[in-house]
Amino acid sequence: MARITSVHKDRRWSGKVNKEPVWNARRGHAWADLQPLLDRLFLPFGEIIIDATLTDRIRDVLDIGCGTGATTLAFARRRGAGRCTGIDVSLPLLNVARRRAEAEGLANAQFLEGDAQRHHFAPHTFDAVISRFGVMFFDDPTSAFANIRGAIRPAGTLTGVVWRSRSENPFMMAGELAAAPLLGWTAPADSDAPGQFAFADAARVENILRDAGWDAIDISPIDVPCRLPAGDLSTYVRRMGRVGMTLPDLEEGLRATVEVALDEAFAGFVTDGAASFDCACWLVRARNPPD
Repeated sequence: MARITSVHKDRRWSGKVNKEPVWNARRGHAWADLQPLLDRLFLPFGEIIIDATLTDRIRDVLDIGCGTGATTLAFARRRGAGRCTGIDVSLPLLNVARRRAEAEGLANAQFLEGDAQRHHFAPHTFDAVISRFGVMFFDDPTSAFANIRGAIRPAGTLTGVVWRSRSENPFMMAGELAAAPLLGWTAPADSDAPGQFAFADAARVENILRDAGWDAIDISPIDVPCRLPAGDLSTYVRRMGRVGMTLPDLEEGLRATVEVALDEAFAGFVTDGAASFDCACWLVRARNPPD
């Protein structure tokens, strides 16, 4: 059996990250490399956001945490769309998004490198703000949503999808739980710390938005069926999440042991050559009050 060295025994789960270095280093490059796989996986969420947002009145859209640009570009392709602007802290992801927009000739799609919590947006520039899993990482979410609201025209809308709790998303937690005893990690607990599950508590999200000046707030549970072919699953579990960020730094024997544990943990999700699972999320909608 592989030996677990002391460097792994003291590791603890932490949702807090320094966003820019993380997303411009290994994590950002992993998301950039896996853009086609992740777009296929998260396609249903972009469609939900667009269906919940698109009206004849909405032309100019701001996409928070746009990543490689999937939802920004989807809006830009819509007939009658105006300016579609994505913002993200990750330059590797933005480079992919910009190449995609150029390749499609989508001149109405543009991308900004920056933190939406602190970025100086031009006031009242957009009809709507959207986000696909891009708003859970703010260190001061109330300040962030107040800043974002300033960029939205009166009566403009917010539509986003965020994760519900860890316990409701066993697929998303399977890798961490399988690797934890091998790497000396303590089991993660739900918390308000910035990270994937920071908005698990709907009441907290409502309070954040209300304190930031939004009204007409609606937070509805959605359970979205997702599917990953077995080949994509193997890549996903080895490249994504905390385990994916850790694997390259492990000595060979321990890495092999962790990979076996990962494959065993995800085997229960696989039937007929693909992993099938539900993603438990909140569909969050709100409005910038009219004048």
